[in-house]
Amino acid sequence: MRAGAVDRAVQDAVDDGIPGIIAGVTGVDGIQHLVARGRRSADDAEPLDVDGIIALYSATKQVTATAALQCIEDGLFELDTPVTQILPEIERVGVLESIDEDATPHTRPPRTPITVRDLLLHTSGFGYDMFDERLALLARSRPRTATPLRDSLFQPLLHDPGERWTYGMSMDWLGLVIAAVREQRLEDVLRTRIFEPCGMTDTSFDMPPERVARLVPVHRRRSDGSLRPSSALPPETPEVDMGGQGLFGTVADYLAFLRLWLGNGAAPGGRVLRPETLAWATQAAPGVTVHPFASAIPALTRPVDLFPGRAKSWAISLLRLEEDLPGRRRAGSLSWAGLANVHFWVDRSSGIAAVWSAQLLPWFDDAAARGLDAFERAVYS
Repeated sequence: MRAGAVDRAVQDAVDDGIPGIIAGVTGVDGIQHLVARGRRSADDAEPLDVDGIIALYSATKQVTATAALQCIEDGLFELDTPVTQILPEIERVGVLESIDEDATPHTRPPRTPITVRDLLLHTSGFGYDMFDERLALLARSRPRTATPLRDSLFQPLLHDPGERWTYGMSMDWLGLVIAAVREQRLEDVLRTRIFEPCGMTDTSFDMPPERVARLVPVHRRRSDGSLRPSSALPPETPEVDMGGQGLFGTVADYLAFLRLWLGNGAAPGGRVLRPETLAWATQAAPGVTVHPFASAIPALTRPVDLFPGRAKSWAISLLRLEEDLPGRRRAGSLSWAGLANVHFWVDRSSGIAAVWSAQLLPWFDDAAARGLDAFERAVYS
């Protein structure tokens, strides 16, 4: 890697219209390069710093998956444990069969129970409204309640558990499973078992006042192409810790987390995962096929086909690439992203992991897609 090439790639993405980008590369032994370019917000000239706190969105999922693997190691549940044994309320969720004109859903009981494995592999049947028109319709018609996040967990399944891969709210339910078996708030589980061993001092579901000043606002692309920063602030303490979203942290912290998956599960503060756990968790899950994403809410996501034409599979909550990309990551690399274009990958063959964050919607915005591609090529230059 040439640091100058990485810096130029990040600056080029800012010059392409992204307000600010934080990006970093790490090896097993520590950060190799960390850079911030651009402004904290499109509305002011304050420069973006590398210690800016970003919304991780679905990059939260792999942290939750790690906590679930720890539960398996500790014998608290198994991959094929039915979730109803831990959270009986999940029985309220049925498989969607039809929707009336007034947005009343009709469901049936699932033919097979949802298991922990289903939640980890996204084969439970839970989807996301941003990718599915039916769920988007139900979300728009859902009555306002005092607990909107928790209520959103009870959306219907799009198919029977185990039938196929569908990306959605599985990891949010898994976060509730972990909290139940540990008899703790998910925040506390992650802090004591992952954040503290890894030295991740800036990652949390909570947003107390002292963290707000470092928060990087998420920008939305308007229909005219301009960008608008969000003025909304996350609550000091969330209604519920959602295991599939909701963490805030720094790029440096997330690189520290990725070193667990890059290496053998050890951290400066002690072992987080056993090497044998990592060995099977990073392999392709048999029979799981990753499909392209449609866009039911264009403000949040574009249609996305990840690595079209390339052989790929699914590991524990991560996309696995099954062939080398010339000038880029190697076969066996693991990756995923957060909605606001927070992208990361772990290339165990090359001994590097990386994070690229734009805090920009929609997912795979054209400028973000170009910037991410250029960053990756610079990392391997």
